[in-house]
Amino acid sequence: MPTYTLAAAVSVELEIKKSRFLGSVHPVSDRAAAMTLIEATRAAHPAATHVCWALLAGGQSGMSDDGEPGGTAGRPMLEVLRHQHVDGVLAMVVRYYGGVKLGAGGLVRAYTDAIAKSMQQAILVERIAQASLIIKADYADEARIRHWLSLNNASLTEATHAERVTLTIQLPASAAATATDALRDLTQGRVVIQDE
Repeated sequence: MPTYTLAAAVSVELEIKKSRFLGSVHPVSDRAAAMTLIEATRAAHPAATHVCWALLAGGQSGMSDDGEPGGTAGRPMLEVLRHQHVDGVLAMVVRYYGGVKLGAGGLVRAYTDAIAKSMQQAILVERIAQASLIIKADYADEARIRHWLSLNNASLTEATHAERVTLTIQLPASAAATATDALRDLTQGRVVIQDE
């Protein structure tokens, strides 16, 4: 079964018994990127009572109830993401307390709804595993390699020019072996290619 991520971030706002719940889902590359987003959200909402989150990012998944009763925020949000078969997705809910207690069941419903409604509006895209390759080539081959990259669904992420040209590229992992062979053929074996 394919895994999906989000084309772009999506946000919704719910009001439940005078509490405001600002739910959002974001595509993220890894846990570090998610933590940066969470901290930015905390900074943007200093008066918020809670900033709860759930992350599905391969082996870097996690969740936080951020002071809500245990199991009423992070876990329900994580379950919504798991049900959607996504990866590389951060779910966050910023709660402004309205003075009326919701109880454990009410909190679970509120956090679940905030993320479920965000996911309903999100555009899912298939997540394709990527590979990075480092290509060391002669200057004479650089234009030829760049042209090949533009035709073959590979993106150039870094280029350095020293004694030789070093190009770091990203492409679907399933195409890495074929790309290596094609680039060696293209340069008559002059390139040196390694995994990043």
